[in-house]
Amino acid sequence: MDMNAYFNYAVPAAACFSLLFAFFKSMNISKQDGGDERTKRIGSYIQDGAMAFLKSEYKILSVFVAAVAVLLYFANSSNAASSPLVALSFVVGALCSGLAGYFGMRVATNANYRTATAAKKGLSGALKIAFNGGSVMGLVVVGLGVLGLSTLFIVYQNMFTDIQVVLNVLSGFSLGASSIALFARVGGGIYTKAADVGADLVGKVEAGIPEDHPLNPATIADNVGDNVGDVAGMGADLFESYVGAIIGSMVIGASFIPVMPEGFEMAAVLLPLMIAASGIMISILGTFLVSVKEGGDPHKALNKGEFGSAAIMIVAIYFLVTKLLPETWVLGTSTYTSTNVFFAIVIGL
Repeated sequence: MDMNAYFNYAVPAAACFSLLFAFFKSMNISKQDGGDERTKRIGSYIQDGAMAFLKSEYKILSVFVAAVAVLLYFANSSNAASSPLVALSFVVGALCSGLAGYFGMRVATNANYRTATAAKKGLSGALKIAFNGGSVMGLVVVGLGVLGLSTLFIVYQNMFTDIQVVLNVLSGFSLGASSIALFARVGGGIYTKAADVGADLVGKVEAGIPEDHPLNPATIADNVGDNVGDVAGMGADLFESYVGAIIGSMVIGASFIPVMPEGFEMAAVLLPLMIAASGIMISILGTFLVSVKEGGDPHKALNKGEFGSAAIMIVAIYFLVTKLLPETWVLGTSTYTSTNVFFAIVIGL
């Protein structure tokens, strides 16, 4: 199987596996004990408020996305270096970013009060639920990002003969993700701060109640704000950074196509997505490394998962770089080696 054929199967498969694993994680969280009726009621208030905010925000964003997509379509209709399909990439990028925020928010608000309930019994159960809730957000972000990028790249490769046109059209995906991130981060951040200040004013200043006291009704809005800003907003922000970095690396890799040895022409373009797909699988493996005993240190448990995954990733990166890239190639007066590419990636890691 040649490199392109392997890419066409392996990368989308890794992304789909990420989304499937996130689904099973979210199902597992939903099965956990939600506590007494009061806890469940407060948790439902926070979830309803967070989802209502997201619904209102996405209604406005859908109008913005549609308007920009129309502009992109007509702006690229007569551009030989691009295509009107950049509008499709833009819409898909915005949709994937919005879905990442939606699913992450729903799971996070499910996990919050279940974590509080589990914490009454011990540290281990609480960390497991909290970590699983966060891992769902991360896996959805990388899963949707890699699935969207790889699928569009495969489709556009079959439509256009010039790889520069493919990447120009694909860049609309990153633009769509950036647009959602801009509004979700700012909108969520404004709501977070407004709710926090409201809790302070109503509680501490007017009624003499601490800002996080359960008798302060503004704490519901405060908790909703924390979710819309730090889950949906941050998720969209991470999604934009993630896909932007991948597309940027692919564009740089395309500059090497004319000087690559035969059989390696597309290697530098495909490598960023191959590394991202490998990172997904290793991150899933890393979730099983995070555990803590009663009385243990949660920070050490999280470090074990992070550094353990990083160590495995180094091995995977070495394998990918040495298999996909030629040992040396020359561009202008500069000579590049696969070994130096490997060291550069490790330094970044």
